[in-house]
Amino acid sequence: MIGVLISKMMVNFFQLPEPLPTTEQFDSLLETANFRLERIISTGQITPPGQWYDQSQDEWVILIQGQACLAFADGSQKVLKVGDHLLIPAHQKHRVTFTSSDPPCLWLALHGQLTS
Repeated sequence: MIGVLISKMMVNFFQLPEPLPTTEQFDSLLETANFRLERIISTGQITPPGQWYDQSQDEWVILIQGQACLAFADGSQKVLKVGDHLLIPAHQKHRVTFTSSDPPCLWLALHGQLTS
């Protein structure tokens, strides 16, 4: 049997903590040996200047609430609004340059080997 971790703390995806977090909050929803599904709450946070995410796994994200902007090391940018999603391949350097605080950003992120 494959081990599966399911979050029992969250009942509703849209239920936010009060007060809202002052740092990005990552809530694991479902995790196996092959992937991790998480909710991310952003309330205006950005990646610090000069820093890049360089993840060892692919990441697929969808913005469920709010607005955000991602920048990539190749100079491209992706503005995200509700419903927008994208696949970020492993080791594609990227950074968050904007997240809305009102409303806060709610992301659904899937991490794992998603590309061949």
